[in-house]
Amino acid sequence: MPAKSQDYYARLGVSRTASQDEIRKAYRRLARKHHPDLNPGDKAAEERFKSVQEAYDVLSDPKKRQMFDQFGFYSEHGPQPGAAGPEGPGMGFGGFDFSDVFSQGASDRPRPEPGGDFRNLFSQFFHRGGSPERGAKPEQGSELEYGLNVDFWQAIKGTQVTINVNRRESCSVCGGSGSAGGASAPCSECNGSGNVTQMAGAMRFNLTCPRCNGSGRLRNVCPTCQGEGRVPHTESVEVRIPAGVQTGTRLRVAGKGNAGTLGALPGDLYITVRVEPHPFFHREGDNIEIRVPVTVTEAGLGAKIEVPTIDGRTLLKVPPGTQSGQKFRMRERGVFNSRKNARGDQIVEVAVQPPKVRDERTKEILRELAQLNPEDPREQIWSQV
Repeated sequence: MPAKSQDYYARLGVSRTASQDEIRKAYRRLARKHHPDLNPGDKAAEERFKSVQEAYDVLSDPKKRQMFDQFGFYSEHGPQPGAAGPEGPGMGFGGFDFSDVFSQGASDRPRPEPGGDFRNLFSQFFHRGGSPERGAKPEQGSELEYGLNVDFWQAIKGTQVTINVNRRESCSVCGGSGSAGGASAPCSECNGSGNVTQMAGAMRFNLTCPRCNGSGRLRNVCPTCQGEGRVPHTESVEVRIPAGVQTGTRLRVAGKGNAGTLGALPGDLYITVRVEPHPFFHREGDNIEIRVPVTVTEAGLGAKIEVPTIDGRTLLKVPPGTQSGQKFRMRERGVFNSRKNARGDQIVEVAVQPPKVRDERTKEILRELAQLNPEDPREQIWSQV
């Protein structure tokens, strides 16, 4: 049954003249954005993902794309006589309007010569590819997208995880050919010729046999895969998560996409990573940012304080007169970047904490401190108001 008329190019946001590479890049970008694993519970995103997947399945296949470009839709059964093409209702194959031809009197109808344009035109659109006996072309398997959540420390240190992937693998019964064992029989529709004749008024058209797809023989369809050559399969796949990955990192596992047809190479599996946040360490690219409290005396007199890093505890020198909110950079204490073969830094922001006044002696010391430092810290503000 023909699919509803849809603009698959618009779904992927590419032009009708887009190359296969442009189509592939657009699909990957949209698949990452709308993947259900990255949008849990979002039904709208799930529907958009399915829509993008449908558009890519058609436009990534040259035969399917050619049919869509010609008729404005793709159908597994090919275009039907009289189907409306993209030029509008009443236009048949390739935009050729046959209404005027068939409305003429029998004596006025054009009679195509054998091998002429009409026969070639119909043969082109009715031919849906040969069977394995006639040399059908193997097609590489399609890619798969998978979303994976990892925790903060797995992303920092790297890890290896096992995921279950639903993919289509080559049928083990027929070896991916789609045919069961045994000799094929002559097609009863075309008597083994591979062609059938259809009449349109006084016009005779020689067409590819729709039953045997022009092979002239009927193969024994594999009962396991129903002739497709592939079957659904859930496979456990080991995935190495390299150290330093961050949200949006895309990992490729070669050969773990859907199997190809007739022994063609399988597609690849692409995994989009989402890193869960940490309650204390905040990651900004390859840098780690933290905020630590210091006492008034540590900030005023200077001190060496112990601060946490992703490698453990270390000392940070706080100079005398440090202000609250001041930031210090600890070189190469951040995340390792394998592509740069270098580590980021750790940025430490200090927050000066006032002392808790629990007794009179503390109050006296603070009053004495105020007398020794009578400057108004808000004086600069008043000069600007």
